[in-house]
Amino acid sequence: MHHKDNKTMDQHLSNITEGLEANDLKRLVHNELHIDEFKSKMGKDEDVVVISFKLTGREPAEDLVNFIEKGYSWVIDADISSGELEDGDYIVFVECDREPDVAENVVTMLEDIMRLTEQNLSDWRLLTRSSTEEHELTAENIRALVPLTSGDYQRKFGNKALDEMRTAAGVTVNTKAPKNDFTQSLRSLAGIL
Repeated sequence: MHHKDNKTMDQHLSNITEGLEANDLKRLVHNELHIDEFKSKMGKDEDVVVISFKLTGREPAEDLVNFIEKGYSWVIDADISSGELEDGDYIVFVECDREPDVAENVVTMLEDIMRLTEQNLSDWRLLTRSSTEEHELTAENIRALVPLTSGDYQRKFGNKALDEMRTAAGVTVNTKAPKNDFTQSLRSLAGIL
């Protein structure tokens, strides 16, 4: 939902802010958006996208969580980290269904948040589980870097998620296929012997 004029935007924001006004979060929201770097608490990671970013101060973080939960029907849950990070910041988590319009929904939400922070979306960076690099935060980059369906997630991270859990549990990870007649014939057919 892109807003065509300021009057429409102001009306939309006034319906969901309840206490937050333009520039209330100025210099409080860090300009890095992380996607799928945390585990979902509302469902399976293959079904739920976890969006996160840092905010200075518990009360502003709580206000922003309230803003997000009341303002966007596509949000399953929004929450803040249970404790303060070393630098006095809190992490805001937003969870939503993994579906094709996630990219547009996230950008629309951030455009609305920009009215509260006096920031520009063009100054924000996107970091995802699937990339070690920072990217410009655009709907196109989200679509390119974030699996938008459960099937896409399984294809991209299928065994990685299980391997990560095994590693965290201290279990030896061996994702190589065993050597037997069947796997050797597959390797031969694939030309990788």
